[in-house]
Amino acid sequence: MKYNFDEIINRKKTNSVKYDKLKQYFGKDDLLPFWVADTDFKVPTCISDAIVKRANHEIYGYSFRGDDCISSVQSWLKKRHEWNVPLIWISSSPGVVTALSLLLMSLTEKGDKIAVQPPVYHPFFHVVNDTERCLVYNPLIRTKNSYEMDFKNLELLAKNGLKAILLSNPHNPVGRVWNKNELLRLGEIARKYDFLIISDEIHQDLIYSDYKHIPLASLSEDLAQRTITCIAPSKTFNVAGLASSVIIIPNQKLKKQYEKLLSAMHLDSGNLFGHIAMQAGYENGKEWLEQLMDYLESNVNFVKKYLKNNIPEIKLVEPEATYLLWLDCRELEISTEKLNKILIDSAKVALNKGTTFGKEGEGYMRLNIGCPKSVLLEGLSKIKQVIKK
Repeated sequence: MKYNFDEIINRKKTNSVKYDKLKQYFGKDDLLPFWVADTDFKVPTCISDAIVKRANHEIYGYSFRGDDCISSVQSWLKKRHEWNVPLIWISSSPGVVTALSLLLMSLTEKGDKIAVQPPVYHPFFHVVNDTERCLVYNPLIRTKNSYEMDFKNLELLAKNGLKAILLSNPHNPVGRVWNKNELLRLGEIARKYDFLIISDEIHQDLIYSDYKHIPLASLSEDLAQRTITCIAPSKTFNVAGLASSVIIIPNQKLKKQYEKLLSAMHLDSGNLFGHIAMQAGYENGKEWLEQLMDYLESNVNFVKKYLKNNIPEIKLVEPEATYLLWLDCRELEISTEKLNKILIDSAKVALNKGTTFGKEGEGYMRLNIGCPKSVLLEGLSKIKQVIKK
């Protein structure tokens, strides 16, 4: 089946955060949205068909995640990421960010040092602060065309006592897919100084050509025992509103601690339609995903060419994964705050300002390209007009 990613679908007045909360977050509601990390594409028909079929039953009582759903997760990870995940490793959460908070609360103590690597997904900061842990920073190193982890600084932090690190892999917002050598180096430091790695791998399926996602916990038994992996179908199949995630915890002692809190908070039953979507996507969504990635890759190339020919002052940090592009706007020589205001007031577009992801994001903006190419062109044209002024 051929999917049409060029189709424009009106999402306004659907309680969409991306569209219906523009005024709350940007002060205006007449903006083209390129911010929240969901896409403007219809889900694969296998998911919508499965949801409609279940909805037609017309009874939506208490439910649980069935064996077939869990098997679909295992099969997907094995086929797509060459990772054999035993049933006893698999747990759940309504969402990955929910899981991050629960993991910190169940596996660490108040005041424990938790490392993050900015510029990074901003809820990382919130979950550490909100659970009263101590946030420590290991900023990524900006290279000529990309970013690297600062292992030397991480080791210094670890020497001073580190309980855990929150890893974004693939990394949001810079688009890195950490390679095997980088992951092994991280794992070696974690082993040497005995800290946990909580790995947010929610973008694992959105990988561009020439790159390969490696689940951190798949690399060795020691790494598996100190790594908690958080995944979900939400980014892969655009079902974030169905609140269903998978938390993989090989270390059974840690898993027991996590699930005790999960149960105490009554967050372990899950979402009926989330389970339906998860199973349908993982069982039958491969073809749709492959077409999506072809479309996203063409969007990346379109942005790259457009910037080069029309707004050369803005450079694209080469993405290895995700539909979230990291734009280097430093040559414009204006603050991120001022640039953001210009984009909102004059260009009428809503992007994420780089400083949302830490002070290391000064001079950058994040652009969501999970939309039809015509919408992307309209947004870039609006940006060009105000920049050229």
